[in-house]
Amino acid sequence: MLTLKLLRENPEFVISKLAVKNFDAREIVEKINALDQNRRALQTELDSCLAEQKKKAAQIGGLMKEGRREEADAVKAEVAALKARSAEIEKTSQENNSELESLVVLLPNIPCDMVPEGKGAEDNVVVKTGNDIPELGENKLPHWELAKKYDIIDFDLGVKLTGAGFPVYKGKGARLQRALINFFLDYNTNAGYLEVEPPVLVNEASGFGTGQLPDKEGQMYHATADNFYLVPTAEVPVTNIFRDVILANNEFPVKMTAYTPCFRREAGSYGKDVRGLNRLHQFDKVEIVRVEKPEESYAALDEMVAHVESIVKALGLPYRILRLCGGDMSFTSAITYDFEVYSAAQERWLEISSVSNFEAYQANRLKLRYKDADGKTQLAHTLNGSSLALPRVVAALLENNQKGDRIEIPEVLRPYTGFDYID
Repeated sequence: MLTLKLLRENPEFVISKLAVKNFDAREIVEKINALDQNRRALQTELDSCLAEQKKKAAQIGGLMKEGRREEADAVKAEVAALKARSAEIEKTSQENNSELESLVVLLPNIPCDMVPEGKGAEDNVVVKTGNDIPELGENKLPHWELAKKYDIIDFDLGVKLTGAGFPVYKGKGARLQRALINFFLDYNTNAGYLEVEPPVLVNEASGFGTGQLPDKEGQMYHATADNFYLVPTAEVPVTNIFRDVILANNEFPVKMTAYTPCFRREAGSYGKDVRGLNRLHQFDKVEIVRVEKPEESYAALDEMVAHVESIVKALGLPYRILRLCGGDMSFTSAITYDFEVYSAAQERWLEISSVSNFEAYQANRLKLRYKDADGKTQLAHTLNGSSLALPRVVAALLENNQKGDRIEIPEVLRPYTGFDYID
């Protein structure tokens, strides 16, 4: 959430920067500033009214002691009128502030200066590539056919139990899932991230704090009886650990990692782009989250990008890192790097991770602050990244490592799987 101070003092800056995200903010910003001006005027009037009310109320006792009852009654009437006016101002102020808050949350985060302009994925910038693309030959199979061939993932059974987008992992397929989760968690904790196991249901305040609500309400599964939401990512509960928290200057950096199943209602289109594991409604993901001082958040972002890259390298998957253009960024992000791996059987790139710096946007919604060296309260910066999302990693691992009549397991995973290949 953008601060009222920024919107009030630099409206044209906000409007021009949000245009990079292809968001026309002028009308909303102008309405916000008009409401903000009204808010401050109402507060001034209310303060004046309350002060006058207090002053006059103090006179009543003295007048009564002096036997000046008529004058005292007149002052009482004035105090009653001031109380009535104060109540009117407070009601108007509440309505004004409610409208103001509802508009502020409609504005996305401002992209940082490194974000390239562009409308969509075709305008993203490739900043790095790594690992070689394997040559599979003519008999290569996509992962959904490999899953059936080796009986490791049952998509039809998932449809029977729940619906499309809820696969059932079996045998070595289930063990591969568990191996990847444990490998990612160990890799993250060895890099200094504290493992936590959060709930997978969160309340509305948590969804608002990280920006999923109200922006992505239609994409989240909602348990209406209790007004809880199934998490679309561990970012939501983990970052909300610090909601309404003031960190001490010496508590940085905050580094956390968590595994959760993730739930997303997004359906998308039909065809090979969403077939098999390419897009699911329920999937497993390991997340890393950081809370940083503003002056250190971009160094932290670089560390996170390098950390995720080292995991992908270790798995031996061909990858590329993209800096997303303004039009392809999320509502809450100030800058995002996407990781994609190459699927040699599908002959296409698959996104497996996003690493983002939200600067103070989430922290403002969360009221996540810290005391600086001078004891002054400041908004912190929040960052998060997928480390990693499993479905497309599994798809690429199965497809890229098919050799003859078996699928070879990368060496780094073998201590976790307990087997060297799937046959």
